[in-house]
Amino acid sequence: MTGKLSVLFIGDIVGEPGMKAVRQYLPELIERYKADFVIVNGENVCNGKGVTEPEAKELYELGVHVITTGNHIWDNWQSKPLIAKDERVLRPLNYPPGNPGRGFKVYNHNGADIAVIQVQGRTFMYSIDCPFRAMDFALGVIKDKAKIIIVDFHADATAEKISMAWHLDGRVSALIGTHTHVPTADACILPKGTAYITDTGMTGPYDSVVGMSKEVALKRFTLQTAHKFQMAEKDERLCGVNLIIDTETGQALKIEQIIVPKFENSIYESIS
Repeated sequence: MTGKLSVLFIGDIVGEPGMKAVRQYLPELIERYKADFVIVNGENVCNGKGVTEPEAKELYELGVHVITTGNHIWDNWQSKPLIAKDERVLRPLNYPPGNPGRGFKVYNHNGADIAVIQVQGRTFMYSIDCPFRAMDFALGVIKDKAKIIIVDFHADATAEKISMAWHLDGRVSALIGTHTHVPTADACILPKGTAYITDTGMTGPYDSVVGMSKEVALKRFTLQTAHKFQMAEKDERLCGVNLIIDTETGQALKIEQIIVPKFENSIYESIS
């Protein structure tokens, strides 16, 4: 393939409300953006924890090519057989050896070699291997195999994500932040050609606290004791980005934030 590649990246899909938004909006977005390749973060798709074979199968049927994940992939034991056998499902690269799955792969799609890499941050998260060194390792392995390189950086701290963006500017086509479930307003192309956004935001119920029942979240904060996670249900939205990438250079030509429906009115008005 020569010319330009259109990539859709959809942010963290949260439970059945997130799947509802994907079913409703993804087919139209694929058509609107003439998407050649679709990546989704699916670490929360199975009732908020992990992704299993039925959800992966439906996502593929909806046009998804690769599913990235994150720290919650390990919370669902049914996720482990999937990431062990399905090369289209990635988990963060920088977990210790011995864990199932893979953190990066080069996919050949319609004549284009597209590398997808996932790493996880450490600030406010697990003390796993260094994501910066993990990225250097992965890029060393694939440097002669693909010019188009999409990175899902699943991290909590904004500063860690921005630091990774500068570390990788000009070395990857795009660095897409996930995990915090809140869309940021900083989509840009860095000086050396890497597209960046700190967080795409979640695809799921926004009448919530990052996908969780408001009532449960408030109890956790005000009472400082454990309360069972409950999925929220209302105000489903899809968040992501569209990337246009030069297939010859691997540089990003465009990044456009996607939020459907847009936050045009108060969230209180939208659910009343």
